[in-house]
Amino acid sequence: MPIFSATLGSFTSISSSFLSQSHLSPFVKTPCQWQHHYHTAKVLVSASGNTQIDQNPDSGLLQRPTPPDPLDDARQARRSSDWKAAKTYQDSKVIYNGRVEGFNSGGLLVRFYSVMGFLPFPQLSPVHASKEPEKSIQEIAQGLIGSIMSVKVILADEDNKKLIFSEKEAAWSKYSKQVNVGDIFEVRVGYVEDYGAFVHLRFPDGLYHLTGLIHVSEVSWDLIQDVRDILKVGDEVRAKVVGIDWGKSRINLSIRQLEEDPLLETLDKVIPQDGSADPDSMSGGDSGSIEPLPGLETILEELLQEDGIYDVRISRQGFEKRVVSQDLQLWLSNAPPTNQRFTLLARAGRQVQEIHLTTSLDQEGIRRALQRVLERVP
Repeated sequence: MPIFSATLGSFTSISSSFLSQSHLSPFVKTPCQWQHHYHTAKVLVSASGNTQIDQNPDSGLLQRPTPPDPLDDARQARRSSDWKAAKTYQDSKVIYNGRVEGFNSGGLLVRFYSVMGFLPFPQLSPVHASKEPEKSIQEIAQGLIGSIMSVKVILADEDNKKLIFSEKEAAWSKYSKQVNVGDIFEVRVGYVEDYGAFVHLRFPDGLYHLTGLIHVSEVSWDLIQDVRDILKVGDEVRAKVVGIDWGKSRINLSIRQLEEDPLLETLDKVIPQDGSADPDSMSGGDSGSIEPLPGLETILEELLQEDGIYDVRISRQGFEKRVVSQDLQLWLSNAPPTNQRFTLLARAGRQVQEIHLTTSLDQEGIRRALQRVLERVP
């Protein structure tokens, strides 16, 4: 049984001794051995090493298989090894410095050894857009080609050939340690959503490396219907760090906490009496002449049931120019007590009422009493 065949030109003269050899001898091309005739023949080599020539031109031909290219095998082995390395980078969260090779409509192409990865534009650090705010994202991407970028591998999927990078995550690892709750930053508004504004934090080097959120409730003490009425893309403001979620790489900031809550002191602080206020913005009288805010009367009655509280009455009220909250809110003033009399402030909408509380309790005792009352009142 032949193990392979090869197509050759047939020969008019070939020695019989050659055909009877048990092993193939090297061909030696000399004029006396053969003349070329270009019709098809087939040389068959048996398992024992004997050979014969099939002169049938119609017989099927078996081609010698192409040997594997060792270079292709080496490349494939290297790519497989690089995918494993990428998965290790993903699991260990180690920063990788990759070269930007190009970009498309969705992001940058970043090389990871022999594998090409992808960095979506939303995963770019804010430092680029902050440096050149007048440029489009495509113009910024064009300028990044050839640069070395610090990134983190956030997805390495060899089966689906997906390798995704994030520069934001790398920046978080480097700069988040410089951020603490209570820190105040100069920030630039990057984009605005219905629920708040995303702002970029400016660091001592003058660059914006991290992004945080100012929730709509932390923009102002005023009641805000649309954040876009207050903040616009490109605005630069000061904001205070009020929370850090290390697990989700998130920073929460507040603008309003840099402003004193108008209800932390007295009604005079809420509505300053500097001659510019409306004449009817303040009104005095006793608790009988001022109608309590909706829901407040029940709370005052319950407070009188608490031990150590002797008298509760509304002393005066005022009207703000702004609506702070539609719901009833109660605040214990920081103003020092006078003759065992503390000040409470209640507000709803634009209306603010000042309440005098005569008690033997200290501030902490009053807070606990208020908490008990609010738990009883529906």
